[in-house]
Amino acid sequence: MSIHIPQRILVAPSGFKESLGADAVAAAIAAGIRRVIPGVQVDEYPVPDGGEGTAEVLATTTGGELVPAVVTGPVGRPVTAHWARLGGAARGTAVVEMAAAAGLRLVPRDQRDPGATTTAGVGELIAAALDDGATRVIVGCGDSGTSDGGAGALRALGVRILDADGSELPDGGAHLARAARIDLSGLHPRAREAEIVLACNTHNVLCGPRGVARVFGPQKGASPAQVEELSAALEHWAELLARTMPALPLAPGGAPAPELDLRTGPGTGASGGLGAGLAAVLGARLAPRFEVLLDPSVAPVCLDALIAEADLVITAEGAIDFQTPRGKVPAEIALRARTAGVPVLGIAGSLGAGAPDVHDIGIGAIASILTVPMELEQAVDQGEALLRDAAERSMRMILLGSALSARGAQQLAA
Repeated sequence: MSIHIPQRILVAPSGFKESLGADAVAAAIAAGIRRVIPGVQVDEYPVPDGGEGTAEVLATTTGGELVPAVVTGPVGRPVTAHWARLGGAARGTAVVEMAAAAGLRLVPRDQRDPGATTTAGVGELIAAALDDGATRVIVGCGDSGTSDGGAGALRALGVRILDADGSELPDGGAHLARAARIDLSGLHPRAREAEIVLACNTHNVLCGPRGVARVFGPQKGASPAQVEELSAALEHWAELLARTMPALPLAPGGAPAPELDLRTGPGTGASGGLGAGLAAVLGARLAPRFEVLLDPSVAPVCLDALIAEADLVITAEGAIDFQTPRGKVPAEIALRARTAGVPVLGIAGSLGAGAPDVHDIGIGAIASILTVPMELEQAVDQGEALLRDAAERSMRMILLGSALSARGAQQLAA
């Protein structure tokens, strides 16, 4: 009896938020695979999704470099961050990973209030890239700990946001309810000359029932009352931005102002409304993140070619649940693999509500790295080992299924 053993496997995961980068996840899964099939060819493709690790992945793959910077963190204290100066054919492009300056992991658990945190550090990173001579700045949106509508980033780029008395507003999205005027006289001189692209999940919108305050506010520490307060503030902010836009000249690569619905337009809610703020004031383009981050101009290795050459694709993320089909990495991988006719396995830190829905988008099977109940901190500490073990278990199940299939064929032939 002969069974089919995969000869080439592609591992294409995202990072596990507040735990492991995509490169570490890929390496751990690859190690688990090789425990079962020592000679198999494993291609590792850490997928940049705009969140943690995006700048490092793209700097590495293009032969560029990470540029360290100390910026204002989400709770107002200095943090050590970075941006990427890309190399090769992408020279002249900078990648700003908003999570490096305003990510949720930078907000202490006892200070998680999305109505108070700021994206100021993101604006400081954009300014640093512009001062370095970048002609295109890609802002990776993901893993944010903020909901200030991009006001902090704009302020760091020289914009003044004033109340009815002409006083500047404090940081934080909750204060946007009192915003009365946006003063652009001090805007960074190159902020509307360079092309600025936000690589975002276009399912995220600023306002309405599915607005960022209601969908992500609780995850970032907001109480039900704070969610409603922040939602109202962002509605007001959207109106003020809309009144400001007609007076602005069109920026390179930007869409004409009247075409952009700042309340519910695709991507306006990216990173707590950073999308709306930068699109309105800087003329930034809001684009599907994988369209930007997997484009040949910034991703020299073609993901689709690797998928087509694989016998099996394994993808992964921290949690597979009802949100996964809404633009997460496993959904993108499944879509591309389905087109190529390649089966997909999904591995997750946890399987949440709606996890089986991913079978409808092309993920054939899913597995959790957890086999016994454990605290989050323990799972994070043991993440790499748990991933290796989960990959090993999954491969053994795949080989068992192949052996059963071969046995069935043998019996039929007899």
